[in-house]
Amino acid sequence: MTTEHSGSGNISRSMELLWHGKEPAGRGPRPGMTLREIVRAAVELTDREGLAALSMRRVAAELGVGTMSLYRYVPGKGELLDLMLDHVLGTREDEDPPSGDRWREGLERAAHHSWDHYLAHPWLLQVNQSRPVLGPNALASTDRLLAMLDGLGLTDRERVALLINLDAFVAGSARTHVLQLQAATESGVTDEEFWAAQLPVVREAVTSGAYPQLAVLDEHGFAVGGREAMELGLRALLDGFALFIDARRDGDAPPRGAGREPTGA
Repeated sequence: MTTEHSGSGNISRSMELLWHGKEPAGRGPRPGMTLREIVRAAVELTDREGLAALSMRRVAAELGVGTMSLYRYVPGKGELLDLMLDHVLGTREDEDPPSGDRWREGLERAAHHSWDHYLAHPWLLQVNQSRPVLGPNALASTDRLLAMLDGLGLTDRERVALLINLDAFVAGSARTHVLQLQAATESGVTDEEFWAAQLPVVREAVTSGAYPQLAVLDEHGFAVGGREAMELGLRALLDGFALFIDARRDGDAPPRGAGREPTGA
């Protein structure tokens, strides 16, 4: 479940800070910190304590300054969150994107980077970024991904659609995994205790004959880990991408209207 969304503050101010990073205006002595230090402190706080802990007051405490001094740099929490979202994209260790026949290698590597990124910053999964505020790192990341699908006979909308599906898959897989990791900590009940409490009733139900597939399932069938499940699904997803791309290379025409905005949109 999302608890925040990008662009919740003044979008014009967020864009100005993302692209120009202006120092605070006004009279008086210059504060002894930078906008980048504020954003980094906010990310470190949120990585450690979760999105619910994020506030201007808490970030100021992290930096050892008064809360009001932050407002000389950032108008509020909404704009700060926009800066944080772009900042963490700049911490990813993406290499130069392979393209052409190596597109699959590039997308697979990007997917693993995204998975690790979500696990390092699980609060990202609570932010609705369906309307992202586009900073330098966001544009650079998108440009790298688009380059991986360049020259494959795809329309621009098809390239974007494939990337949307890739991110949706990785984010969904990461969200499930993160929730599983958090369940034991938040409930105080270990995985072993949780499943052991259900075992007597479930065993009786499964052996009743009403659930034949579950009755013959290997005892370790549900022991699949989050990364293992993600990697299997990723291979299947990229297999589907490969079929689609091969069809384009073989001269299969894009569907009618591909690459154009639908009427009435």
